Amino acid sequence: MSRAASSSPFAAARFLLSCAQTGQLPADRLPEVVLAGRSNAGKSSALNALCNQHGLARVSKTPGRTQLINLFDLGNARLADLPGYGYAAVARDLRNGWGRLIAAYLDQRENLRGVVVIMDIRHPLTPLDLQMLDWARHRGLPCHVLLAKADKLGYGAAKRTLLDVTAALRPYPLTTVQVFSAHEGTGLNEARQRIYALLHEPPATAPPPETLS
Repeated sequence: MSRAASSSPFAAARFLLSCAQTGQLPADRLPEVVLAGRSNAGKSSALNALCNQHGLARVSKTPGRTQLINLFDLGNARLADLPGYGYAAVARDLRNGWGRLIAAYLDQRENLRGVVVIMDIRHPLTPLDLQMLDWARHRGLPCHVLLAKADKLGYGAAKRTLLDVTAALRPYPLTTVQVFSAHEGTGLNEARQRIYALLHEPPATAPPPETLS
């Protein structure tokens, strides 16, 4: 493990519990940041990379496998991994159940300090991604978008996508965006810093978006 990874505030993360309903969530005031995204957008890989733990979150090639809210303990804060949304092959009643669970968590959880939305950089800003951003805006929660799987695009294409998404997010003033690759580590430190700030430094205004240097 590198020195940078070992000094990460997320390196000691551990799985805490899985919840099928909000009543199973811990009844305390520890701050939480939630990771959300379309099924197979790279959410589990992002969580593993952020915490420098290969098997912390289960990575599956089958979209829709995560069906619960999974909480990860950081000591004085938590990360919450939401079920992936939008996978058509999952039974409708199960999808509806996930929707109710996600809505209840986002609408009612007082611990929630921010939302990290993971999008496949090749297919960003789907209608369900925008719905997630709208939920966060309604609650006044800051968001950070990870344009994941950036290693699947060349530098020029990734930069153009970043610029396009940044422009599209202007109606969401508390939302920032960056490119990210769990596979290559692109944007990893920036993502850690932003999530740490969401957990511990309530922002008065949104910071400027990340750039692709």
